[in-house]
Amino acid sequence: MNRISLEAQLLLMENFERVIDSSFDGMFITDGIGNILYLNSAYEKIASLKRVDLLGKNMVDIEKAGIISKSATLIVLKKRKTTSLNQEFKTGRTALVTSTPIFNDKNEIIFVVTNVRDISELEQLKKKVQTNKNLVKKYVYQIEELKNQLIQDGEIIAEDYKMLKILQSVKRVAKVDTTVLILGETGVGKEEIAKIIYKNSLRVEGPFIKVNCGAIPENLLESEFFGYEKGAFTGANNVGKIGLFELADNGTIFLDEVAELPLNMQVKLLRVLQEETITRIGGHKEIKINVRIISATNNDLEEMVKKGLFREDLFYRLNVIPITIPPLRERRGDIAPLLKHFVDYYNAKYNTNKKIDSKVISILYEYPWPGNIRQIKNNIERMILLSEDSLITVKDIPLDIIKEQNSELINEIENKTLKEAVGILEYKMITNAYEKHKNVRDASKTLGIDAATFVRKRKRYEDARMQQDCKNATK
Repeated sequence: MNRISLEAQLLLMENFERVIDSSFDGMFITDGIGNILYLNSAYEKIASLKRVDLLGKNMVDIEKAGIISKSATLIVLKKRKTTSLNQEFKTGRTALVTSTPIFNDKNEIIFVVTNVRDISELEQLKKKVQTNKNLVKKYVYQIEELKNQLIQDGEIIAEDYKMLKILQSVKRVAKVDTTVLILGETGVGKEEIAKIIYKNSLRVEGPFIKVNCGAIPENLLESEFFGYEKGAFTGANNVGKIGLFELADNGTIFLDEVAELPLNMQVKLLRVLQEETITRIGGHKEIKINVRIISATNNDLEEMVKKGLFREDLFYRLNVIPITIPPLRERRGDIAPLLKHFVDYYNAKYNTNKKIDSKVISILYEYPWPGNIRQIKNNIERMILLSEDSLITVKDIPLDIIKEQNSELINEIENKTLKEAVGILEYKMITNAYEKHKNVRDASKTLGIDAATFVRKRKRYEDARMQQDCKNATK
C-alpha cells in the first residue's frame, strides 16, 4: 500500500490556500459564531465581492445588508447539521450553497465550511425551458383549434331564414375588433358562432383560446386566467405559469358560461377590459395584453344584474355587440339539414351506411328539441349505433322523444271524434312533408300518395283551417 510521503504532506499544507483558491467552486470558512475567516477567488467572482470587504465580518450582518439572500452558515450554527439552499446575490447571480459544520472533541462547532456553486446559467436555462413550455402550450392550443376547424361538426349548418340573417350580422361584426356577447339556450351553437367571428376577424392569425368559466374551480380561476409567479402560493410551480389571457395575446379569448364567474373575478375581468393589462399572482409587474373578448351565456344577464349576481359595469362592457341565437324550435328550417349532416358525419365516423326513414324525419321535425343542436347530435349518434338495420325507423327513435310527441298529439286530439282525430294527424303529416321538401312531388312521394291527391287534401285542410280561424275571430 502506498503511503503519502511526509514531504508531500508538508508541501500540501504549505500550499493549501493556493489549492483551495484554484477551485472552480466558491469556498469560504467562518468560525463557530459566524465570523468570516477565509474565502477564495471563485467566491469573489460569483458574489462580485472583495475578500478584503468580507474578512472578519459576521454572517448576520452580511445577511441583514442584503449582500446575500439567506445564509446557510447561520442555519448550520442554529441546527448543527449540514444545510443546502439556493442563494441569490445582489448581482442577480444564483448559487447552490452547502455549509458543513466542523466540530471539536467537545462537540462544539469551531468552523463552518461552505461550498458555493454558481448555477445562474442553469437557472436561466430552466427559465428558457419554461418559456419554451409556455410557447409549446400556446401552439398546442392553436393546433387543436385548427383541428376543430377542419372537422365537419365545427361548422354552422343553417338553412333557416332567421339563422341566415344572424350569420350575415355575425360576419359583419367579425371584421370590427370589438367585444361580443353571444346569448342563447344550451346547445344552440354559441361556440360555433364564436369560431365564425374568430375565423372572419383580423385576428385569425392569432390564437383562439376557449375558457369554460363554469368548469374551473373558483379557487383556481385567477391563476388559470392570469397565471402566477414562482412560489406565489403553496403548491405553485417553482418556475411560475402563464395564464390563459397571456396565451390569447394578439388573438381571441372565448369566455363560455361567463355568468358563472363569481363577483370577485368579475371585478378582475372588468379591470382587464378597462386597462388591457394583467398581473400574475405573486407578481408586481403589469403585463400588457392585446386580446379580443367574446363571451357567451345561456343566462339572462340583465336579470342577474337586477338581483346583484352580475356586475352592471361588466355587463355593459361585455354587451357592446349582443348576438342572440334562437333555439331550434324557432328555426325549424335547420332541423332537416342538421339531421342529414349528423347522419353523414356519424356514418363516416363509424364506417356505416345508414339512412333515416321519412316518417322518422317527420317525427323529429315536430319534436321541440329542448337541448337544441347538441341534443340532435347525441340522438343521431345513438340511433346510428343502436339501430340493427340499415334503415332507421320509428322503432329506433329514443323513447323520450316518442313520449313527448305522443303526449302533444294526444292533447290535440283529446275529446275529438275518430274522423276529426284522423284529419288532424293527416293535416300534420301533409304540412310537415311540404315544409320539409318544399315541393309537391317529393312531399306526396314521401307520404305514398299521388301529387293530385296531396294537393287536393292540402287545399281542403287549409280552407277548413281558414274558415275556423275566421269563426274564432268573429266570436
